[in-house]
Amino acid sequence: MTARLARDLHPIAWWLWAIGLAAYASQTTNPWLLLLLVGVAALVVSARRSDQPWAGSFRLYLAAGLAIVVIRVVFRILLGGAYGGTVILHLPEIPLPGWVLGITLLGPVTRESVLAGLYDGLRLATIVVCVGAANSLANPKRLLRSMPAALYEVGTAVVVAVSVLPQLAESVQRVRRAQRLRAGHGQGSRGVRRMRRFLVPVLEDALERSLTLAAGMDTRGYGRSGAATPAERRVTGALMISGLIGVCVGAYALLDQTFLGGSFGVGRVHVSRGAVVLVLGVAVCVAGMRSAGARVERTVYRPDVWRWPETAVALTGVAVGAVGSWVAQHQYAVANPDLSVSPQISAVALLGVLIGLAPAVLAPAPRLAASRRELQVAA
Repeated sequence: MTARLARDLHPIAWWLWAIGLAAYASQTTNPWLLLLLVGVAALVVSARRSDQPWAGSFRLYLAAGLAIVVIRVVFRILLGGAYGGTVILHLPEIPLPGWVLGITLLGPVTRESVLAGLYDGLRLATIVVCVGAANSLANPKRLLRSMPAALYEVGTAVVVAVSVLPQLAESVQRVRRAQRLRAGHGQGSRGVRRMRRFLVPVLEDALERSLTLAAGMDTRGYGRSGAATPAERRVTGALMISGLIGVCVGAYALLDQTFLGGSFGVGRVHVSRGAVVLVLGVAVCVAGMRSAGARVERTVYRPDVWRWPETAVALTGVAVGAVGSWVAQHQYAVANPDLSVSPQISAVALLGVLIGLAPAVLAPAPRLAASRRELQVAA
């Protein structure tokens, strides 16, 4: 019964779900799978977003994703003229100096080069859209409240970075509404002048609102470091740096199986040395964050609860990312199709994408600001 009540899902659950979708997208260049991931993110956002200002920022991420794809294809045409394959357009090749060996400017455009740019751009655009879905569904202020105590010192910077784009979406609506109310405003102006009259107030309003929020947080104690001795600071810094180095080395070892000697056997089980180093690095980072957070004393008013819908949504993201990793390892032709053949989709790959739709049903309906105002008026 609790899950059926309208309430805001924990923001960390939404971010874990979005990270799972982005992890799947980062391991494939299959355009059909990437488009399905974008569709899944859009459906979940339309089903579970609230009427708060940040909920309207998803369309900006879609526009940014489209721009990424177009720019990637254009750059592939401009700089990928030497890409072999079927020529679809003959462009004059511009000679370049010898010190830029390997780079060509214009030249014959092949179908494979255009598809390579399209696939790469679509993968990056899908990751951006997944991040935008989390930013549209999760309350950035509640997300900041749920951050570990060790990250409170950078709290104001985090809230400005997270809230700029949602505030930008709200500012667009506010400026459009204000300009419509002004008779004759913008009529007769075209091109750059009209764009300047619209963009300057939007950017100014969005930045001003974000800075106002950051200033309000600063007056309430965010960003204040606790007392610590020089020895404690050195220990915390050493733990964080060692952990980050371990994470970087472990991640590189997972990508390059020849690094660190590959894997070692424990009985019949083969364990990757990169995975071990990565896990140890994460553990050391957690120890460093715990040491840094021990000196920060903060109280939380009405902390966000974590119920079974949050667990289900988070596990959904983990499942999507795990399926994407399995497909990339065991069905390489599906995850990264050859440019000369039509991309194919397997049942497992399709199932992994469709799992991402589960939060549209598992997550509770969000509380709307309009309904809250009605309750306040009735009271």
